[in-house]
Amino acid sequence: MSVPEIQAEELKQRLDQGDELLLLDVRDEYEYEISNIGGHLIPLAELPKRFTELNARQEIVAVCKMGPRGVKAVEFLQKHGFKKVSNLRGGIHAWADRVDRKVRKY
Repeated sequence: MSVPEIQAEELKQRLDQGDELLLLDVRDEYEYEISNIGGHLIPLAELPKRFTELNARQEIVAVCKMGPRGVKAVEFLQKHGFKKVSNLRGGIHAWADRVDRKVRKY
């Protein structure tokens, strides 16, 4: 399966225009406390137990620090029937570099 990705700028534009996207932050809780863009936190390690909290009909964008965990989250969700799921390419670091420099990188 290929992993669909969205660029930080496109995500910002879609959020600004009011698209109903769920940002799924798959980083660990301590990382989320350092820096976040308002996503729903389910750490990647907890996703197998908690994915039923998510609505498979909703469009979901996985967010991590730099991208790899987001890819794993998308692959997992795809295997469990989620069709409208993508990864934020470059993760929160890409967001901090290209959209909002106030978002802390770590």
